[in-house]
Amino acid sequence: MKPPFLSIVLPAHNEETRLPRALGQAFAFLENQNYASEVVVVENASRDHTLEVAHKFTRDFPSLRVLHEDEPGKGRAIRRGVLEALGEYRFFADVDFSMPVEEINRFLPPACNCDIAIASREAPDAVRYGEPPYRHFTGRVFNFFIRTLVLPGLQDTQCGFKCFRAAAAEDIFRFQTLPGWSFDVELLAIARRRGYTIAEVGIPWYFNADSKINILRDSPRMFFDLLTIRANARRGVYDA
Repeated sequence: MKPPFLSIVLPAHNEETRLPRALGQAFAFLENQNYASEVVVVENASRDHTLEVAHKFTRDFPSLRVLHEDEPGKGRAIRRGVLEALGEYRFFADVDFSMPVEEINRFLPPACNCDIAIASREAPDAVRYGEPPYRHFTGRVFNFFIRTLVLPGLQDTQCGFKCFRAAAAEDIFRFQTLPGWSFDVELLAIARRRGYTIAEVGIPWYFNADSKINILRDSPRMFFDLLTIRANARRGVYDA
């Protein structure tokens, strides 16, 4: 089997502190693989020196590309990066790498041969480290609403590590409407509606207290996003 060409897409909003470590981990991993690869950093609306930090790394890593997106929104940044990526497989990840970077190969052939592979903290072989009980509880409550309203059967849609075959990505992302935290729920809803296969990959996951999601601030918006996804599906927005 021909080795895949992998693109790793990293959205970066105010990540001048965490980005160097993430890039170091990514390139240390990729240098030991037998396939071609690139890393695409999408800096979006940062108020710190994220863009400058990313550009400095291009001096040492020619396979690093840096994009600048004026508008904020993790979903907007990832959409830009995935659609401009060149890889046969397009993997996006959180800059904190709460999943060990070595797990990436489990999302690629021959380990996984589906259209979309998503990291899961709820699969039978998954392990969580250091997560406070309240965060696990709130996550499960939100996932209950996701399964009830939009995506029955998927146990963890919110873990920030997902891999798309290029053809699937280019089809699915063109229908994306949500720029914020709920974008990946929408992507998976679009994928299911358009007949793509989705596999959950159980991973070891390490809680990061620096997560940018604010439960009190973001939960209501995310709930209304679910209603938007459901309404879009009923109106045929994802069927064109």
